[in-house]
Amino acid sequence: MLQINDQITLADWELTEQFVRASGPGGQNVNKVSSAVELRFEAARSPNLTDPVKRRLQRLAGRRWTKDGAIVIFCDETRHQARNRDIARERLAELIRKALVTPKRRIKTKPTKGSVRRRLEAKKQRGEVKALRGKVSRD
Repeated sequence: MLQINDQITLADWELTEQFVRASGPGGQNVNKVSSAVELRFEAARSPNLTDPVKRRLQRLAGRRWTKDGAIVIFCDETRHQARNRDIARERLAELIRKALVTPKRRIKTKPTKGSVRRRLEAKKQRGEVKALRGKVSRD
């Protein structure tokens, strides 16, 4: 069970953890111990998340979102399996917390008449300066 906030708690069936061998340096330890964790959250099937939250979560997850609607988080930061597991769970919780925040709607604004007039005046002046750059005739 994973507590996201006061209202949302993820059940155990929604989370799957698989421990694999980590890559990179570590000497003899890296070849023997499966300390990296691959946390899989079945987001699309989760009854705890609303549809708008799932859409925002899919956008935030990016490449971590699979075709079958699951989020896969991989963590191999430390040599300790339990610590990697905690880090992966915290990353998932943070991702869901970000998806819970509804983005603010953008309100279209219109430029003031004065700013439009000033912009057009500046363009006209600039055009006049450029028009004077032509070749000088012998007349």
